[in-house]
Amino acid sequence: MTRYKDRDHAGVMLANAVAQSITPKGVIVIALPRGGVPVAQHVARLFQAPLDILVVRKIGAPSHPELACGAIASGGLVQWNMRIVETLGLTRDMLDILHHNAERELQQREMSLRSSDSPPLDVAGKTVILVDDGLATGASMKAAVEAVRSLGPDTVTAAFPVGPAHSCKEIEQLGCRVVCPLRIDDDRFSSVGAWYDDFSQVPSEVCRKILSENRARFSSWQQQHPAP
Repeated sequence: MTRYKDRDHAGVMLANAVAQSITPKGVIVIALPRGGVPVAQHVARLFQAPLDILVVRKIGAPSHPELACGAIASGGLVQWNMRIVETLGLTRDMLDILHHNAERELQQREMSLRSSDSPPLDVAGKTVILVDDGLATGASMKAAVEAVRSLGPDTVTAAFPVGPAHSCKEIEQLGCRVVCPLRIDDDRFSSVGAWYDDFSQVPSEVCRKILSENRARFSSWQQQHPAP
């Protein structure tokens, strides 16, 4: 296999890969929306695990918004790409403004995805699997890993269907397990979408529906399998 048909296909393949390295006990699956949600649902389904989201927003450089100089995750944790920050000569005041604007937009995005009756899951002492639909620079996943670690999980695994070798190694250097079925040589990797036949945008309502269905499925499973 050299490509994925769509995110559902990628999710099934990723779930099977994750299952080879993780014991299905005390697992919580956390997706990076929006693209990571339809992928993560298959991981959560295989592990009979609850599914949550962690919103991570790229922080674009002032004069080049498509260039990520950092990323911010739910809870306010920020990861800066210091190589880009120093290359562009961004000052502390400029970074503070970027941080403030990004945090406001992140909160608005999370409100659009999370219903009022579904607060973030408690990951303390749990086996957390962070899922996205692919890795590019790794800025978003790095921010997600650090944000989740601050909440005291037992272990953190970063799982994504495709990513360049260099970025995968950078995530591994954070000390967490990485599961990536398609680890691509850097000189062959142009974008995540290039490895999907269908990489269309995932609407917010689809994310909400997937999260709602998971809550119902997991609640039913808990009732049928009460804790001893």
